[in-house]
Amino acid sequence: METKEARAAMTPRRRRVGFIVPSSNTVFEDSLARGGLAAQGVSAHVARVPVRMISAEAASLGQFDRATMIEAAQRVADAGVDLIIWAGTAASWLGFERDGALAADIAASTGVAATTTLLEINRRLALLGARRIGLVTPYIADLEARIVANYASIGIEVAAAARLDLTVNTDFAQVAPGAIAAMVDRVAVAGCDAITITCTNFAGADVPAMTATQTPVIDSVAVTIERALGA
Repeated sequence: METKEARAAMTPRRRRVGFIVPSSNTVFEDSLARGGLAAQGVSAHVARVPVRMISAEAASLGQFDRATMIEAAQRVADAGVDLIIWAGTAASWLGFERDGALAADIAASTGVAATTTLLEINRRLALLGARRIGLVTPYIADLEARIVANYASIGIEVAAAARLDLTVNTDFAQVAPGAIAAMVDRVAVAGCDAITITCTNFAGADVPAMTATQTPVIDSVAVTIERALGA
């Protein structure tokens, strides 16, 4: 049993957020460090799931199976977190419904509220009333086509897209923010309601301030951190 002295010695509890990230992701945690969570009383705790390649091959698609994700969620829940976020965008090509189900499964198995990067992107699009969007990714044509089809299924047209045809996840992190900003500007000319930078290992958090467009830009990393801050 805790004594009064022990309780008095403890620092006030900060809000805790658990993140599940792909194992080869380096951008997300760097952005967390610069995202101001600690200054706003939020502590970040990370669990990793094995992800190295992002392609249309069965082995790549199978990296995001439910059991692996739930195990990671249970590990990060051990830290006594108040929210768990899957900081990944695989459901953009695997099917949006997967992330809705995943968030529900995480909450059921851990007792902790849960969401995902893609759910937060799509909520932001809904708030904007976006029906024509631009899509910026590091992915290959097959995955891009799947993302386009998934958005079409919920009544959102991908009016323009830019991609880099990369498959090695660590390569995604090497793309300079300026190059991503140029991709954003290329798709913006299509006259979009919003532009999404879809990938949490893509250095897009600072890109909205670097572009010439007035179109709202929703970056995967930035929107995830904003959710962690309670925005």
